[in-house]
Amino acid sequence: MTGLETRSVSRDSLFLLANVRVEQSSEGHRVRVRNLSDGGMMGEGNTPVKRGNRVEVELRNIGKVGGSVAWVQDQRFGIAFDEEIDSQRARKPSDDGAVDPTSLPSTSYAHRAPPTPEPRSLRKV
Repeated sequence: MTGLETRSVSRDSLFLLANVRVEQSSEGHRVRVRNLSDGGMMGEGNTPVKRGNRVEVELRNIGKVGGSVAWVQDQRFGIAFDEEIDSQRARKPSDDGAVDPTSLPSTSYAHRAPPTPEPRSLRKV
């Protein structure tokens, strides 16, 4: 592996906690957020996620953000957010929860995980 950074979106390495709720489940899971960018995050925890799962993440100072699980490896997983967030707000101390409407991000489709393939379209190898 080279030292060349190939990502087009900068990430913040940090340690904070977030709640993740997997699609069609009322149970939330507490996870550690290892990397956070405006378009997604890397989480770590004992959370029953699979690639392609729809999730809802609750981040400090941001609130609830929808997304898709892009990858899973052991207890770490990547989530591509449906809409970009201001990742710097999550680093700040907790605020009173007031949201400035002018700071809300616009929809971005650049970070969406691909849809789950139809089982009948897969071939056995």
